[in-house]
Amino acid sequence: MGKRILILDDNEDILEIVQETLTYEEFEVQSTSRSDAVIPLVEKFIPDLVILDYRVAGLNGGELCRQIKAHPDFSNIPVIIFSAYINHNDELLSYGCDAIINKPFDLTELVEKVNSLIS
Repeated sequence: MGKRILILDDNEDILEIVQETLTYEEFEVQSTSRSDAVIPLVEKFIPDLVILDYRVAGLNGGELCRQIKAHPDFSNIPVIIFSAYINHNDELLSYGCDAIINKPFDLTELVEKVNSLIS
């Protein structure tokens, strides 16, 4: 069984492309477009890595990252934040994420970043 990845993005097209790409790379992928589903999914799915879109309705990806990193059982799970807001990397890193991928992104870059964090 492959490593598990949880993805949050409210753009269904991006969600589908990322899910297909990571599934093709033999990861087990769970995805959601709702920020309120992330923490329950982390608790149930126990991912090896979480990818969060920064700008979503409800809690943003940074706040969700902070919650994951503050949880004693999940603090070691690497978190990548997707962001379309260039030049905000310092702000995003302050949430405790392990990596930032700026949108639009290259799928090869995504796969390399994922592999570097969970290999």
